[in-house]
Amino acid sequence: MIDWHNYGWTILAGTKGHSHPFVEISRAYEIVLGQAAPTANITVTHAMARQLKEDPYSIKTPILTLHDRPASIFQPLNSLADRRDFLEKLPETRNLAANIIAGQTRLVVSSTSWTPDEDFGLLLDALVAYARDPSARPLVAIITGRGPQKTYYEERMRELRDSGKLPNVRIFTAWLSMEDYATLLGCADLGICLHMSSSGVDLPMKVVDMFGAGLPVAAYSKYESFGELVREGENGCGFETSDELARILARLFSDKGAEELRALRNGARKEGSLRWDEEWDRVLGRVFGVIDQSARGGQVTK
Repeated sequence: MIDWHNYGWTILAGTKGHSHPFVEISRAYEIVLGQAAPTANITVTHAMARQLKEDPYSIKTPILTLHDRPASIFQPLNSLADRRDFLEKLPETRNLAANIIAGQTRLVVSSTSWTPDEDFGLLLDALVAYARDPSARPLVAIITGRGPQKTYYEERMRELRDSGKLPNVRIFTAWLSMEDYATLLGCADLGICLHMSSSGVDLPMKVVDMFGAGLPVAAYSKYESFGELVREGENGCGFETSDELARILARLFSDKGAEELRALRNGARKEGSLRWDEEWDRVLGRVFGVIDQSARGGQVTK
């Protein structure tokens, strides 16, 4: 059995180029290995499953789609007191906690690996466009993660701030423990995902985590499998350009957008309520013989 989360050769092509010999070897290896799987192949999206049935993969064994689901650490944060306590403890939000809790300042969170496959410049351009409107609500953006381009973009942030292009917008970079990151998601108003799929048929785990915390998302959407996770107007919004993202921020954070943002949050909570154990039992429990097929609704075999 092979578990496909993405294609290694498309990731490699992002740094080496599609014509590099290593990329061609990796692609051939994955094609042969996929056809050799004697029992089944598991994919993270239906789009990937469809692709694996076609040339050049032409996989004949069963292909099962097992969507990623959030870990138990990612939960909605319902207590106002817990939100306040965390925001007052976190250095990036300590002095802004009261305004964030009151909704006077909006909090957005994005997680990035600071690599070329996530165009962080797109988010910066969107924040500059958002800040041009003097009536726009103050905004705090916390960007988590480590990676090779972090220093470059931190310098760009300083230049934008010093040139006065980010009035009422504050951007912080942070490296958090998993516990603090999960809690931060539960405190935020909107998650932002810049994931640009190398294959076009994988999905970003960071959005899964955001939904687990009940956080609606604005996510880059120009790839085939996007709609399998983010449903426009239900649990999030898609964008392809910085202008589109800026318009989403302006709309959702305006007084008129409060109801839409509330509806998106409800949709995110609903999407995140299905957890990993349930999804695994539903898709793979019977394959591995740990779910009693004769039991109504399925039962774990002891």
